[in-house]
Amino acid sequence: MDVNKLNTLEERGSNVRLDILKLGGALLFLVAIGFFISSNMGHIPQNTFLIVSAMIGGYMALNIGANDVANNVGPAVGSGAITLIGAICIAMVFESAGALIAGGEVVSTIKKGIIDPSLIGDSNTFIWLMLAALLAAAIWLNIATFFNAPVSTTHSIVGGVLGAGIAAGGFGIANWAVFGKIAASWVISPVLGGIIAATFLYLIKRTITYQEDKLQAAKRIVPILIALMAWAFSTYLILKGLKKIWKVDFVMAGSIAAAIAVMLYFAVRPLINKAATSLDNSKTSVNTLFTIPLIFAAAFLSFAHGANDVANAVGPLAAINDALNSGGIATKAAIPIWVMLIGALGLSLGLALYGAKLIRTVGSEITELDKMRAFCVSMAAAITVIIASQLGLPVSSTHIAVGAIFGVGFLREYLKRTDAKRLDEIREHHEHLDPEATAAFLDEFKKADIATKSKMLRELKAQKQATQFTRKERKKLKKVYKEELVKRSHVYKIAAAWIITVPTSAFMAAFLYFTIRGIMIP
Repeated sequence: MDVNKLNTLEERGSNVRLDILKLGGALLFLVAIGFFISSNMGHIPQNTFLIVSAMIGGYMALNIGANDVANNVGPAVGSGAITLIGAICIAMVFESAGALIAGGEVVSTIKKGIIDPSLIGDSNTFIWLMLAALLAAAIWLNIATFFNAPVSTTHSIVGGVLGAGIAAGGFGIANWAVFGKIAASWVISPVLGGIIAATFLYLIKRTITYQEDKLQAAKRIVPILIALMAWAFSTYLILKGLKKIWKVDFVMAGSIAAAIAVMLYFAVRPLINKAATSLDNSKTSVNTLFTIPLIFAAAFLSFAHGANDVANAVGPLAAINDALNSGGIATKAAIPIWVMLIGALGLSLGLALYGAKLIRTVGSEITELDKMRAFCVSMAAAITVIIASQLGLPVSSTHIAVGAIFGVGFLREYLKRTDAKRLDEIREHHEHLDPEATAAFLDEFKKADIATKSKMLRELKAQKQATQFTRKERKKLKKVYKEELVKRSHVYKIAAAWIITVPTSAFMAAFLYFTIRGIMIP
């Protein structure tokens, strides 16, 4: 056996051992939940059912951590602003803090009002429905994570509740108007996120990287961008992350955020000027100025995610616990501290054990992200949620983040194609001239700012009509750059996963509901 084969076998053996350790850690967490409930909740009727429900809630939390959290830290990791281990540590701390500090004391038992609880016959039916919905959503998230597809956990649980609800009460139980809005978010979220991210990237290119003196432009623009980021994230955090402990309207949240942004602008401006003096006049150097803002963005997004999406893991569990204790069906249920802890610990543990795959997918496998592009993705994540919440549009944070990454990639493709066409026009004009003169003109063109480039091209076109590409040539050029900058396999796989999330969760939940009902009814 040669050395290469031996090394391959050793690597596979190491990966298998690591997978076993991860699985063991996840199972140990679920067993610990079961032991805790059996030891401390013996007074609750149908205690065994609560144990099973709590373990499934823990399983759901693990899968949310493995899949959904990647959207918050993936861009920062992919751009090199922070290491994978560092991102996982930041996300674990702030996801848990968001869940425990701002997760709220009460949760809606029927996510997004997707079904009418008054049409559910009795508390047992309600418990079976919620258990089936929770398990179906968790299984679907597990499958999506296995295939490296970032999907919406909110859509997963909505699909689960819809499918189990229809199985329990028929099609009349579903609120189809609400479902229509949720379905609309499949398109609204990624498109809005992509447009906003692409807009920010284009503005950064126009005002900084396309300028001849990039450092001077960065000294002027970067503090403004950081201040705008402070406003967006402060508003986002107040409106979404803290809404369960401090509810204010948009005007108040925006005003507080504006004050924070102004103070931060004057604080960071001298720091940016000082940092820029030691850099050279290049895009790579300017990129380093976005490192610290990206780290803060990862932390803020994780906190807001923990505060909002912990309900996806513990909401159905809280509903089951309330139904078992009260014997009734409520539209709102209190969240005991032990339920919140299961959600917070599950999110963190799922991220630590299985989050690395999706972080890499989001951060580097869809398209290449540098720090400026990652900054635009983070800005899009916050601003899209703010805009959507004010317009009453249902959006998914997962779809926004991934859509923003697609938007950045597609903008780069467009700009690359445009630049390639310009360079070919220049070469065509200089085809009968000295090669050295052509090279000198191209070098001057590449270094020029955008206004000078436009002027140089106008002068060329005045001397000679621009090159006319055939349709075949344009298609060939377009294909080359598309394949290079955005991986189409990821586009198709992720889009397919988004489309089937709700129906798949719904069908699985309906099947599980009938299975549980068949087991529980003699």
